[in-house]
Amino acid sequence: MQFTSESVEALVEQFTRLPTIGRKTAQRLAAYVLKMPREDVVEIAKALVAVKDHVKQCTICYNVTDADPCPICRSPKRDHSVVCVVEEPNDVLALERTGEYRGVYHVLGGVISPLDGVGPEDLHIRELVARLRPSAAPEPSDAPAEEASSEATSSEETSSEAASESPENGQVAERSTLYPEAEDVEVQEVILAVNPNVEGDTTAYYISQLLKPLGVSVTRIARGLPIGGDLEYADEATLSRALEGRSSL
Repeated sequence: MQFTSESVEALVEQFTRLPTIGRKTAQRLAAYVLKMPREDVVEIAKALVAVKDHVKQCTICYNVTDADPCPICRSPKRDHSVVCVVEEPNDVLALERTGEYRGVYHVLGGVISPLDGVGPEDLHIRELVARLRPSAAPEPSDAPAEEASSEATSSEETSSEAASESPENGQVAERSTLYPEAEDVEVQEVILAVNPNVEGDTTAYYISQLLKPLGVSVTRIARGLPIGGDLEYADEATLSRALEGRSSL
């Protein structure tokens, strides 16, 4: 059933274009907007337009920001020798909420997913290598990504190909001079904080093989049982990862 007002119906149609918003939810949102004061609706409209007009990507970590570089990249209080690689900007927010991580970030903009047509060249992997070694930034290719998906059978071959990547690409941007606090800081560790799924595992393996020749420590966040979880209801894969990642007390 449609609204008798074309304006309200148009608003409902726009709401349905948002992810996870079905038509019934869109209708409830539209009805709520009708009850809101006009000033509040105007503020929402201004915020939506401001997001498109002012928000940009940080040229260092590719997180969303209003100022370039972003506050994290230009902060002298952050540990610029540790870079945490995440998939999307929302992952940065999740890690920042913990209050435990004091390094900097690098947002890939997704994960390697051949089924969706996303390869290494579609992500910010080359820029990650340029941050670690500005003079040695190989061009990402599809070959290591394909081998990463069959890690169990061809890990040695992929490792040798990643080690022999050519560093002759002169088009890679060097580090920005806008954050002198980190200009002389050499990256010692790269933390791979990608999701524990097939695409995330493929991306993590590809990046680890690509960075291995650079002599940088590459780690990945632990996987296992959540706080308050119950062994009885945990799946076999989660329990296996928890056993593999056990630590001494």
